[in-house]
Amino acid sequence: MKYVKASTVLPEKLIMEIQKYVQGETIYIPTTDSTRKKWGTKSGGRKFIDKRNDEIKDAFCNGMSVQDLADEYFLSVETIKKIVYSKR
Repeated sequence: MKYVKASTVLPEKLIMEIQKYVQGETIYIPTTDSTRKKWGTKSGGRKFIDKRNDEIKDAFCNGMSVQDLADEYFLSVETIKKIVYSKR
């Protein structure tokens, strides 16, 4: 998140209206839902998790037990079950 000086991006009338409610404070204006990026898309974390989950599913399909997968990937048995039994 970066800071932007309001006077460089907002019209003066809008700034005056906002000043009725907030002065000299930092406020956060969230992005719209249509422009919001999903978790991990910017950092690559989502790709990493998806790849790991695919590996877990493949190993399970090839006969590896849930307990062995939990031990190998340092995840709980319940988390492994959620991964291998999910439709995705």
